[in-house]
Amino acid sequence: MNERIRELYYECQDESQSTEQCYQKFAELIVQECIDIVKPTEHHEVWAEDYVGGLEGLELLDNRVAKLKEHFGVE
Repeated sequence: MNERIRELYYECQDESQSTEQCYQKFAELIVQECIDIVKPTEHHEVWAEDYVGGLEGLELLDNRVAKLKEHFGVE
């Protein structure tokens, strides 16, 4: 298992949570980690015109991140 996945697994462990709650939290942590990797940063927003796709590409990426959050129910 990837070390980061192991860290996320241990992060969701809480004795007061049921197994189902732990699984849900673990899944949410994985999805959020993926979103954090692909979402644009302030650097991208400032320099968007210099990237392939420019502002339109940045907007498309923002829309894809929003779609991921909606699909998986992550805020």
